[in-house]
Amino acid sequence: MQFGIFTVGDVTPDPTTGTTPTENERIRATVAIAKKAEEVGLDVFATGEHHNPPFVPSSPTTLLGYIAAQTERLILSTSTTLITTNDPVKIAEDFSVLQHLSGGRCDVMLGRGNTGPVYPWFGQDIRKAVPLTVEHYGLLRRLWREKVVDWSGQFRSPLQGFTLAPQPLDGVPPFVWHGSIRTPEIAELAAFHGDGFFANHIFWPASHTKRLVQLYRQRFEHYGHGSADQAIVGLGGQVFMRRNSQDAVDEFRPYFNKAPVYGYGPTLEEFTSQTPLTVGSPQQVIDKTLGFREYAGDYQRQLFLIDHAGLPLKTVLEQLDLLGEEVLPVLRREFRVGRPDHVPDAPTHQSLVAAAREQTP
Repeated sequence: MQFGIFTVGDVTPDPTTGTTPTENERIRATVAIAKKAEEVGLDVFATGEHHNPPFVPSSPTTLLGYIAAQTERLILSTSTTLITTNDPVKIAEDFSVLQHLSGGRCDVMLGRGNTGPVYPWFGQDIRKAVPLTVEHYGLLRRLWREKVVDWSGQFRSPLQGFTLAPQPLDGVPPFVWHGSIRTPEIAELAAFHGDGFFANHIFWPASHTKRLVQLYRQRFEHYGHGSADQAIVGLGGQVFMRRNSQDAVDEFRPYFNKAPVYGYGPTLEEFTSQTPLTVGSPQQVIDKTLGFREYAGDYQRQLFLIDHAGLPLKTVLEQLDLLGEEVLPVLRREFRVGRPDHVPDAPTHQSLVAAAREQTP
């Protein structure tokens, strides 16, 4: 099982000091966080994609390529690549280049995006988000798998005799996760293609995540990719830790109360009781995370959000130390207990290349 972190890249004032990082400081802090993630033994670093303030990751593959040059083992991913408003040709090119630069240490998570104004900025209509997703992804798959592509569709100009350059590393495209917060059509799309499904999981109760994951697993089996428990599932989550749980609650409360995503709503206690957000001791994080398996089954990737809401870099790096030293070893051990042998690990470039060679006559 893979463990890692993801960032949304928000530039948010620290409510305890009133200090707001510059965009430059936030981008460089993100690089430092990724490097620290590798240092403490995590497997994955993922960045979101946003094109509006107060966010900075408008060019995820640029950021990930820079991080790739300064890491050796870390899998580099996105926590959203906007399949709706990006040109599939550019996505295919960018991630093929990232594959080559990172030695295959990358995959991609596709999402629709839920910021309405972004769609017209890129010439699209948010009311067409689902059909845009289906059409654009259909083209993206062909660009990564066919030497010459002739194509026509509804939402972009036709392609005639197009050849992707560079081709995917070793002839194998990056593994694709389809990320969703609430949309069953995305679970269906992931299942149809036998791709991974990532339930964002940080805003909703367990019952909601359970329904989406069960739908994906059932449809994965329906389409003949394997049994339902062999489907490739990832989950998000958010944690804030101190060795003393009350210290964690007291320190995190002002950040939670003014967080741009979920502040000014339910109390911290209400939110932690109803969603996967865990604020407390490392043991509390361990216990709650292990409980995800009760409704998601044996899954392949767990990503945590730890740098949101104006938390200073020093605090985030401390969180990573706790995650690597006290939480990660226990999660790795306990998630192996009772895991059936036929449940696959998360795909990597190496495993995908090996599978492709097995299928080659």
